[in-house]
Amino acid sequence: MLARLQRGLETLYRLRPEAEVSGFIIDEEARNAAGVARSPREQLLLQEDEDGLAIGLYLEPGIMSKLGDQEAALLVQGQLFGDFMMLLEGVSHFVYLAFKAGCDHRVSALELELQAEVDKYVTCILSTDQSLSQSEGLRRRLFEDIEYDTDLSHDEQERYRVANNNALRYSASLERRFVSENRVTDMLVELRHFYRMSLPRKMQLIASAA
Repeated sequence: MLARLQRGLETLYRLRPEAEVSGFIIDEEARNAAGVARSPREQLLLQEDEDGLAIGLYLEPGIMSKLGDQEAALLVQGQLFGDFMMLLEGVSHFVYLAFKAGCDHRVSALELELQAEVDKYVTCILSTDQSLSQSEGLRRRLFEDIEYDTDLSHDEQERYRVANNNALRYSASLERRFVSENRVTDMLVELRHFYRMSLPRKMQLIASAA
């Protein structure tokens, strides 16, 4: 499942294949040793020193066996949607960070979260019949029918809200301009440009397209 999601995102955005995300999975002991302030179900940990950038991705124990080898279309439509989105978010963070590091670009936490939210919508819509009704339902599930963890700091909560709100606006724009007109191929062209934009340019595009 991890490799399939990684290859899917790399193919979608036409990225050079990177090291397998499965080689960067850490357990709870390793996460705790890093001295994290919070312990969510999915967490990307970074440490930069003179030797370079060390990456660790924590995933809730048992999540892989829980999801099994089911196809994305079934997971999007089924009861394991939330678990699937959690896994996809972790893989999205890893792939985007690897891409930015390969370009020698720094990336902010907000940029990681925004791209992950967009990746969720795009992965889901491409895994379904790409109809307008599917898109509308996915936007509600992903960006409207949500709750934030109560242990988030003020800054963290604000970051998640900004990422969620902008992803909602952008997905609505994609839906209006491409999905509703059956122009998914054109949507992919824009998404590949969006992926490579800086965060300010992404925000500008969202504002102008909304």
